[in-house]
Amino acid sequence: MGTIFLYEIAGTAVLMLLGVGVVANVVLGKTKGNGGGWLLISFGWGLAVFAGVFVAYKTGAHLNPAVTFGIWASGADEYAPGIAVTFGHTIAYLAAEMIGAMLGAFLAWAVYKKHYDEEKDAGNILGTFSTGPELRSYGWNFVTEVVATFVLVFVILLFGKTPHELGPLAVGLLVVAIGASLGGPTGYAINPARDLGPRVIHALLPIPNKGGSDWAYSWVPIAGPLVGGVVAGLASQAFV
Repeated sequence: MGTIFLYEIAGTAVLMLLGVGVVANVVLGKTKGNGGGWLLISFGWGLAVFAGVFVAYKTGAHLNPAVTFGIWASGADEYAPGIAVTFGHTIAYLAAEMIGAMLGAFLAWAVYKKHYDEEKDAGNILGTFSTGPELRSYGWNFVTEVVATFVLVFVILLFGKTPHELGPLAVGLLVVAIGASLGGPTGYAINPARDLGPRVIHALLPIPNKGGSDWAYSWVPIAGPLVGGVVAGLASQAFV
C-alpha cells in the first residue's frame, strides 16, 4: 500500500503539474507561452505523461483510474510486478491518483499565481484546471471521452504484449496523438483524476474572477473515461 501511494501520488502530481502548467502557460495572460496554441498543449501533456510514467515506474505508472480499471477488466493478475489485483490495491491506486492530481494542480497554481490573479476571464481560469466542451452536448461529449479513453487504454494494454524499446515515450506519444486527433470536442480528459482533482482545487483556491467550477459537466470526464477504460480492458482480451 505504501509503495502504491508513494509512486502513484508522485507520478500523478508530476503529470498534473506539467499538464496544468502547459495549459496555464498558453491560456493565461502575460506568460512566455501565451497564445502557443493547441499543439503546444498536446505536446506538453504528452511530455507530462512521459515524465509521470518514469516517476511511477515501480507501480506500473497507472496515473489514471481509467488505466487501473482497464487493467482490472483485462483479467490481469497483477497491476504491476508484485502488486496483485485486489480490492484494497484498487482503492489505493484510485486514492493515490486523486491525491496526486490535486497536489499537481495546486503546485501549478502556485507557479502561475500572479498570472491567475490578473486573469479576468473565468473560462480561461477554469480551462487551465479542468476540461470543458467546445459544443456542449452531454451525450456526445460522453461519447468523445469514451472513444478517446478507449484508444488510450487499449493501446497501452497492447504495448505490454508487444516488444518495443520505447518505454514511457510510447505512452507520451500516444497522448500527443489523442490530443491532436480526438481532443478538439472536449479537451480530452481521458482521465477522471486529471479532471476531478484539479476541478476540486479550482473550487477551493481563492482565485480572483474564477467563477464557478462547472460541476454540471463534471460527470462527463469521470464517467466517459471509466467506461472507455473498462471496454478497452475487455477488448484487449481478444489480443493475446
